[in-house]
Amino acid sequence: MTLNKIIVPILGWPRLIKRVVVLLLDITMCIFATLASFYLRLGLWLPLFSNSEWTPLLVASVSIALAIPIFIGFGLYREIFRHSGWMALLSLLRATILYAVLFFLIFTLVGIQGAPRTIGLIQPLVLLIFVGASRAVASYLLSNAYRHELKLSHIPNVLIYGAGNAGIQLAGALSHDYEMKVVGFLDDDPAKQGQKLVGKRVYSPNNLLSLVADLNVSGVLLAIPSANRYRRNQILKLVRDAKVSIQTLPSLSDLAQGKVNTQELRPLDIDDLLSRDPVIPDRVLMNINSYQKIVLITGAGGSIGSEICRQIIDQNPKSLVLVDQNEFSLYQIHQELINRLMNTGNPNTSIIPILASVTNKKRISAVMDHYCPDVIYHAAAYKHVPLVELNIFEGARNNIIGTLTLAKIAIDYKVPSFILISTDKAVRPTNVMGASKRVAELILQALAETQSDTCFSMVRFGNVLDSSGSVVPKFREQIKNGGPVTLTDRRVTRFFMTIPEAAQLVIQAGAMANGGDVFLLDMGEPVHIMELAKRMILLSGYEVRSAENPNGDIEIIEVGLRPGEKLYEELLIEGGASATFHPKIFKAHEDFLAWEDLQLSLAELEVAIASNDQEGVITLLKDLVPGFNNISRQEHIPAS
Repeated sequence: MTLNKIIVPILGWPRLIKRVVVLLLDITMCIFATLASFYLRLGLWLPLFSNSEWTPLLVASVSIALAIPIFIGFGLYREIFRHSGWMALLSLLRATILYAVLFFLIFTLVGIQGAPRTIGLIQPLVLLIFVGASRAVASYLLSNAYRHELKLSHIPNVLIYGAGNAGIQLAGALSHDYEMKVVGFLDDDPAKQGQKLVGKRVYSPNNLLSLVADLNVSGVLLAIPSANRYRRNQILKLVRDAKVSIQTLPSLSDLAQGKVNTQELRPLDIDDLLSRDPVIPDRVLMNINSYQKIVLITGAGGSIGSEICRQIIDQNPKSLVLVDQNEFSLYQIHQELINRLMNTGNPNTSIIPILASVTNKKRISAVMDHYCPDVIYHAAAYKHVPLVELNIFEGARNNIIGTLTLAKIAIDYKVPSFILISTDKAVRPTNVMGASKRVAELILQALAETQSDTCFSMVRFGNVLDSSGSVVPKFREQIKNGGPVTLTDRRVTRFFMTIPEAAQLVIQAGAMANGGDVFLLDMGEPVHIMELAKRMILLSGYEVRSAENPNGDIEIIEVGLRPGEKLYEELLIEGGASATFHPKIFKAHEDFLAWEDLQLSLAELEVAIASNDQEGVITLLKDLVPGFNNISRQEHIPAS
């Protein structure tokens, strides 16, 4: 039993009882101070009660008769020890001085037969030490216990879902801090239900609703790292009905590294609840374009570009050349990769940050000439639909002319492999961003037919969770601020994939390319953004406020589609897609323009961009991309 378990109940005693206890303690200390002072003077312990020696009893009685009224008069029994400080100490000192003066007068100046006169000096000093020490110890113990109890009363009660090793370790970690208080476990195993683990009872998940009310539970911690997404969805439905928040431990691989602690807890976010489980990457495919290769990544500081860097650095490349025109993003990923190499003990990979725009032909040529990359991952693009709608000249220049410049230089320097990161918005686009990405695809498809030195391929997929501009971090911030959560249209659907999964599939798809390939990633079922918003609100432990539930916490508001935005996205322009030997990667078979025809239109497009010809750019994009319907009516900002 810990000391706190003894002390904390004392805090609940009535005030009168506490005062009586302290008064009795002071009486006891008067007696012991008297006996100790005789020992210090005579060198032996005298009994308090003796037929032959009544002096110690007389001295102790006088001590009590003097000390208790003086202590009461100075208010020492009105003090609450856990709140005592310098003022209480000063009161104690004053009371003891008065007591010492009176005691000195009686036993030293006047004198009592049988009592050494030095007792008048020694006993008050010993009593001061006893009383002062008792107040100090009480203050320390009771204040610590009080703080402990106060913290426990303000921290949320949680249940741990999973009574296995991970759950037990998590309960142990939480017992050492004041972030959460574990009040029990939930487990599906009937054999564990009703048992106790680390002093906490194991309950059936079916009783969660009643447990939330009875134990004042505000959250559930999911400690089943091996649970797949289907199982997590089942648990989510159960927790959602209880209207409490849910957090989860990291993956099994993280737990294997000993990461079972409160810092590793994170919200069970939408990426845990996608409609399919990710496939373990094929190590052979991951290595083909990475192991001991010189790899160049454009847009290296972006969401996808930076994750491709992280995935490739683990494959032991020879060099990693990071190209980005955003200084801060480039600095961040460069520092992260350096730290990653230091932690893994792999000093052989060199990491080179290059500040450059892919539209700068001279600069990119110099980089190619100096580093001679084996593989290029082209992730640099302006991808935020409303921004590109307002800045079509910069969007077209970066996404189209930048890709054209980079691809032609790659051919000049005979770069073996070139992989373009494309988007589902390139399919029947309704915005300039999507149309520009489709033209970028057309460039690579056409160039692939004209030469064989560089293997061009492109990988097309939908939204990645938590990327810059994604709705997920936006919704999370809005929920954190108490709402409302804003979405464009309740009918909108989007494909979603986690950033690591997307980057791994991009690398594997590029390794399978033969030239001119358009790869599609299996994104699972499309997600209704309205349902995503509701689910994120519920995951945070809140209720959705609506006409049916006017007392809910957070409201969802429709603000209308943004310029150029579609209700739904597609991955195929026409026809079907053929399977590859990877279950999550497919190959599209789509028509494209011959290079002879395409390059003429590209030349006209460059002129239209340079001359700020808005109508010319839109017209050329419509000519190049069948099905492009620019639904935006934005006033475009001229290029410089």
